[in-house]
Amino acid sequence: MSLTAFELLTASLAAEGYELRPDWERRRQHLHKHRVLRAVQNTDFLQAIALLVTYDAHLKARREGRAADEIPAVSCKRREILRLTLSDYLAWADRVQQGFVNAARFLRRQYVFSERDLSYRTQLVPLAAVLAWLGPNAEPLGVQDQLARWFWCGVLGELYGSAVETRFARDLPDLVAWLGVADGPLPRTIEEANFSPSRLYTLRTRNSAAYKGIHALLMREQCLDLRTGVSIVEHTYFEDRVDIHHIFPRAWCDAHGIDPRRCESIINKTAISSRTNRMIGGNAPSLYLPAIAKSAGISEERMDELLRSHAIAPHYLRADDYDGFERAREQALLDLIERAMGKPMMREAITAEQMTAEDYEGLEEDGDNG
Repeated sequence: MSLTAFELLTASLAAEGYELRPDWERRRQHLHKHRVLRAVQNTDFLQAIALLVTYDAHLKARREGRAADEIPAVSCKRREILRLTLSDYLAWADRVQQGFVNAARFLRRQYVFSERDLSYRTQLVPLAAVLAWLGPNAEPLGVQDQLARWFWCGVLGELYGSAVETRFARDLPDLVAWLGVADGPLPRTIEEANFSPSRLYTLRTRNSAAYKGIHALLMREQCLDLRTGVSIVEHTYFEDRVDIHHIFPRAWCDAHGIDPRRCESIINKTAISSRTNRMIGGNAPSLYLPAIAKSAGISEERMDELLRSHAIAPHYLRADDYDGFERAREQALLDLIERAMGKPMMREAITAEQMTAEDYEGLEEDGDNG
């Protein structure tokens, strides 16, 4: 069996009389008290430490005026983890642990509450490292807003699924140089992030990072349950049975000849409590909206407000106009994505009804979220 970097470092530090495994187990239990951090692994923790150790060495070499070929690179690859000394680990472990805790607090403010809602476990590594490095300097609102922009560009640009170690090594110095600095150079993750409007039509399950990201953005916009009027955030916090369900039910779409690829896309889905979803059933919106409103004892105007909180244009639903609904919600979701990423996108002229089977096949399908 090949040994992991954690196992090899455990053996290396044991030679110096230090027991890494029980130390990590104590830290793991502390981190896993936060639901969003339950995916964190021992290698993630060591990668964050390696990033900080090599970044610190990189800065010291530059301050000393060393030649370019003598300045160590920022890295968290396996070899850098195995080079960690006991003094390196002890110097940074507590700060990295707090960095991960601060990352959980940051994610809560982005309405990412649990491991299930986290788009990329891998993105926690540079996030925790940056927060560990900055400490209290990461707390001002302006810095948090900048960090949120970087976070959403990574999620919606789907940039943390592969070749992540190289990106980690760029993120830490890029973010430290940019956060809190007026007119500083944009991090490369923000520059490289792109969201293609046609991607909305292939986001169909939680296996996609961007799918989870859009769900969190809707919660950040304070979307409300259609029956209770309670924030989906509150339902999620109390672990009510909330999931992403169809707006135009699948049975209705099948009966009216709506292409299943359109019906199953995130454009036709939103966060709804399980009880509300049972009331929707397979009915047309023109039927289930009055039924829910009557059950909840609310007016048509109030129901329209609830629908708008989900970026849904009410009049298209009441008219059972799927095409109009789809076009309007596509644009509303793209507006939401642009605001989160802090950059405009090329709005493609092609609409869902114009897309052919070949168009769908040419688009990236849902993939592993890393």
